[in-house]
Amino acid sequence: MKLRSLKYFRSVYELGSITAASKACFVSQPSITAAISQLEQLLEIELFIRHAGGVSPTSAADKLYPLARSMSDNEQTILHLFSDAPTSTPLKLGLMRSLGAERMSSLLNDLSKRIDNLELTLVDPDEACDARVVLSQSVNSCEAFLPIWQDRYQLAIPKSWSLATKPLITLSDLDGIAFINRTPCDALEKLKQAMAAKGVQFQNRANIRTIEYAWPLVSAGVGVALLPDWEEIKQSDGLVLRPIEGIELIKRIGLAYTSGWLSEPLITAIISVCRASQSRRG
Repeated sequence: MKLRSLKYFRSVYELGSITAASKACFVSQPSITAAISQLEQLLEIELFIRHAGGVSPTSAADKLYPLARSMSDNEQTILHLFSDAPTSTPLKLGLMRSLGAERMSSLLNDLSKRIDNLELTLVDPDEACDARVVLSQSVNSCEAFLPIWQDRYQLAIPKSWSLATKPLITLSDLDGIAFINRTPCDALEKLKQAMAAKGVQFQNRANIRTIEYAWPLVSAGVGVALLPDWEEIKQSDGLVLRPIEGIELIKRIGLAYTSGWLSEPLITAIISVCRASQSRRG
């Protein structure tokens, strides 16, 4: 049994797709398929059920996965065992978009201070990783979830606009107001639905994808935007944040992890750092 085959199996298992595994492992899809077939023939079992959306693991794959992961991790330990440099502590962390540069930089800095010789790799949350910082609704059934931040979305209004003088915004105030449309954003979609139900017109002025681009446009007077109450946004000189009457738009973000995937000291340290960030937020 080749260790490379177990590595490919692990990637397919975690990503649920041979295509995604080939990209993650930097090999061709036929190489991944051949390695899985060899494993299945050697063990005389079926590891994955193929379907249009990718693959689904069988019960045999569920049994093999913890061992394959352990062997893959041990390979890295062995490679570092006789190195003159201090043994690194690898951590592959998946990060969702739109987390806020200041708080994420603070969290990652705290992790590097708390964990000796941390070797941190940041990836998209849908890639294979040891733990993820994601929205609560994105947590898988096999993952535990530790809340870190709670973002309350409010209407960001150019400070020069007369609407900025109102302490509370009603849906009727938004009729025909120029909006900076950010997609994807489920909070904004909820607001659009509420506006449509009241017959309030949503006027799209600009289309963007990231929060970081949104508030400079608001400050410049391009339009209003639905934004979270991050400190860097609240302290921006060119805009004000106002709640919208009758609508509570909240997103909960935290650490999602699978018990047993990381060593006990490592996951304990990560949880400790996340709880400290949670306390500062509170």
